Amino acid sequence: MIYGNGVDLTDIPRIRKAYERNPRFAVKVLTDKEFQLFEKITNVKFKIEFLAGRFSAKESYSKAFGTGLGKIGLHDIEILDDPLGKPVVTKQPYSGNAFVSISHTDALVMTEVILEISEKS
Repeated sequence: MIYGNGVDLTDIPRIRKAYERNPRFAVKVLTDKEFQLFEKITNVKFKIEFLAGRFSAKESYSKAFGTGLGKIGLHDIEILDDPLGKPVVTKQPYSGNAFVSISHTDALVMTEVILEISEKS
């Protein structure tokens, strides 16, 4: 059963500008593990897309959770990749299942998060 669904659309150039003005922006958005992945990306375009995608996915998560950002922090949610490169929520404040999708163009990143109620036996 679905607990919540959140969608977000983020402007990639806006994230690029925020990062160029203050590179610590990435530290504010990303958990330590996410930041380690971010630092390994050598292609600047891919690096900004990664940052924008994680920011947008966390925004989507907060909408699905029902609080918006502020009640839960950016570091309360962690999204890493599985061995095939699929984004997976690995840390979250919700006790059920979380599913995330991240897609982008050159200018926009769109994310969706679905929170599912865990079935207890």
